[in-house]
Amino acid sequence: MIKSELVQRIAEYNPHLYQRDVENIVSAILDEITQALSRGDRVELRGFGAFSVKTRDARVGRNPRTGESVEVDQKAVPVFKTGKEMRVRLNQSPVTGKGKVKAVAQG
Repeated sequence: MIKSELVQRIAEYNPHLYQRDVENIVSAILDEITQALSRGDRVELRGFGAFSVKTRDARVGRNPRTGESVEVDQKAVPVFKTGKEMRVRLNQSPVTGKGKVKAVAQG
């Protein structure tokens, strides 16, 4: 699901809201999460999960094309850890990619 699909889905479930307002709300939420992470803060959404920033140390890498050693700078990467409620919901029924539910043999 991409951002525009999320906005559309939320607007469908909330017909009293204009789609442009839903888009502004979703953008504001995502912008606030991004700003918090850029400050080094942790963002926790109970039942959904937690966003945080992890620092990767500088290292020596390899250019896959030439095999030459390349210096890779230290960098910050976003990390997401699912919440317990999400893990439970995801593991309730067997799912196989693209949201398709896998048929389970009864017998």
